[in-house]
Amino acid sequence: MSAPAANVEAISFGCRLNLVEAETMRREALAQGRGNLVIVNTCAVTAEAVRQAGQTIRRLKREYPGKEIIVTGCAAQTDPQRFSAMPEVARVLGNVDKTLPATWLSRTQNRVIPDIMARRDEALPLVEGVEDHTRAFLGVQTGCDHRCTFCIIPFGRGPSRSVAQEEIVAAAARLTAQGFREIVLTGVDLTSYGRDLRGRPGLGLLVKAILRSVPDLPRLRLSSIDCIEIDEDLREAIARERRLMPHLHLSLQAGHDVTLKRMNRRHRRGDAVELCAELRRLRPDISFGADLIAGFPGETEDMFQATLDLIADCGLTYLHVFPFSARPGTPAAKMSALPKAVVKERAKRLREAGDAALASHLDDHVGQRFTILTERGGLGHTEDFSQVHTGDASVGLLIERDIIASDGKKLIAAQAKSQT
Repeated sequence: MSAPAANVEAISFGCRLNLVEAETMRREALAQGRGNLVIVNTCAVTAEAVRQAGQTIRRLKREYPGKEIIVTGCAAQTDPQRFSAMPEVARVLGNVDKTLPATWLSRTQNRVIPDIMARRDEALPLVEGVEDHTRAFLGVQTGCDHRCTFCIIPFGRGPSRSVAQEEIVAAAARLTAQGFREIVLTGVDLTSYGRDLRGRPGLGLLVKAILRSVPDLPRLRLSSIDCIEIDEDLREAIARERRLMPHLHLSLQAGHDVTLKRMNRRHRRGDAVELCAELRRLRPDISFGADLIAGFPGETEDMFQATLDLIADCGLTYLHVFPFSARPGTPAAKMSALPKAVVKERAKRLREAGDAALASHLDDHVGQRFTILTERGGLGHTEDFSQVHTGDASVGLLIERDIIASDGKKLIAAQAKSQT
């Protein structure tokens, strides 16, 4: 959950795209003269995320009784009645128009939940966000045309829609001119980028266009992607473009083919293992993170072990582990759930294995020299997204540092004599 800001506060749950959109909404509300306002951008991925959103709304009303609370995001889109019934909430907005200026010019108190599935042919506005005054985020795609059995997000985001390539390139050039050293492309199903645009330009072509047109951009990074959708242009960019950072977060979810089939995933275990091996051959310094679900309905101990083994077989180092959470309206919600204690225990084992893999990965960095983008709090990130204690380095610099130690979660850099 992000922290509240000033006159117009924006609090966001869930994915990186939500964080970017929250900042865009806050900026648009201020531009339209709004004030004394709290925007809560919800997530629908798990029941716990929805519960936390409601709890936060009640807390915010107690802490800021005079502020108007507007609720939006995926949970508001998929279950608007839940939030409109809360006396603390003044207005509920759907995902469709929440970042548009006209939405924040209006002060209508009614629920505004357009049919998100009917928005396929409308131009998607670019959304921008900034983290720690260091890296900029561009929301270049939203929505999803796939139907994984566990996932409610297509009904919260609608069909896949993309921002025009020229608009993204222009934004990247502008942000680079403003001094940002790293730009992150983000979306709900990022590797489906461009399929709805004329000529169907893919994510790989977008990456190449940005790097070609913005030669002064030091770092371009991708958020979560689908392993089965990586095209040849993106493979080539990963292999050849040193300014494309060597870290990919993969939407894997499980490591056993039966579970993947029940999830209605489009890849199989072998596809994930083969892809990671191939990309590591193309880019030896690459690292991989992954989303994994523990305790999916019907998962046996052997099936779970296959997911656990995927950490070593793919060389995963940064895990997002989700205990299975049944979402009403999805096919998986009708499947026979495992006991909660089993789900919790398997999630714990995945996290422990992930922690061990990360610690080993960081140990391999000790004694090497890396370029680090410095952030607030004396931290920074290497090219492969390893987090580093940098000491008193100024924010927003690219610095060269020797790594002298690891605490198992972060690297520790030597103090440098100079910064660039």
